[in-house]
Amino acid sequence: MSPTFVHRITKYDPADRDEHGHYIGAEDTISDHGPVEAAYLAAVAAFAECSGIDRLEIRDPQVTGFVHFGGEPSVAGHGLGGLFPSDLTGYHDGAEISLPVALELVRVMLRDQGAWCRLKVGDLFTAHVGWDQYVYVGSDRPCADAVARARELGLFAEPLAASPYAAEADEAEVTEPADEHFWIRVHTALASRHALLLEENYVRNAARWHRITPENLETVRAGLSPRALLTVWPDLTPDVGAVLAALPQEESIEFVWEAQDGAISHAIVDDTDYKVLSAHVADARAACALPLPPAEHSPLLCAALPDSDGVLRARW
Repeated sequence: MSPTFVHRITKYDPADRDEHGHYIGAEDTISDHGPVEAAYLAAVAAFAECSGIDRLEIRDPQVTGFVHFGGEPSVAGHGLGGLFPSDLTGYHDGAEISLPVALELVRVMLRDQGAWCRLKVGDLFTAHVGWDQYVYVGSDRPCADAVARARELGLFAEPLAASPYAAEADEAEVTEPADEHFWIRVHTALASRHALLLEENYVRNAARWHRITPENLETVRAGLSPRALLTVWPDLTPDVGAVLAALPQEESIEFVWEAQDGAISHAIVDDTDYKVLSAHVADARAACALPLPPAEHSPLLCAALPDSDGVLRARW
């Protein structure tokens, strides 16, 4: 359930909206990286403090994918450098973070630097960042002092019935847990195929790839990110030339390849990239090409990791 009291925090004066509620004033729709941005963070902190919140949970994290739609250019590390390691350990669905880290995530989202998530504490508190410097906070308390604080900061905290970014508006596409039954099926597939390709989506739009065998499966499994989406594909093809020759024209695909050192890489490419790709993977051990449209996907298995209590809480 969502918190009872929801407010939309913006720098946009309600007096400068038309009859449809659209802002028609002069304020810019990108962050100033300065005092206004700091005011947003202070306002969110005020609502959290009024709600008795000092730790929050990351939900539904994502990073910039094939196309970046942010108002500002994407940056290296999706803007998360200094908050999380380069491999994004600790930035996953269900990760618990302190309020100061949560506020820095709000900053990253205000800047459209490539990362987005929901911040949540059960049904007690939520914080979402939308387009054009719109921030939504929800609390189980009215937070009158926080509303007043936002006003002091030069912002407008307007009450709403609900946030348009509330998770309840989403429907999970993957509902199968990667439980012991799932891993038994993986073992069974390996018994006949000897090797498979495992795609580990640890946040939306980011994946690690593993070539799994009966010998390394448990090691790979132990290193998977919490609540990851796991997709099992047929093994890579050792005839890399044949894979390259069969690449489709006038459409994008995901090309996955294994280097001589065993490292597996992937890239989204189309026919304008094929010449460069061919040179880049000339020494690859094996490769495959996967279609991008979900309707054309034909994985062997697909499931999401449940929590240690066996409950599937990730939304994919």
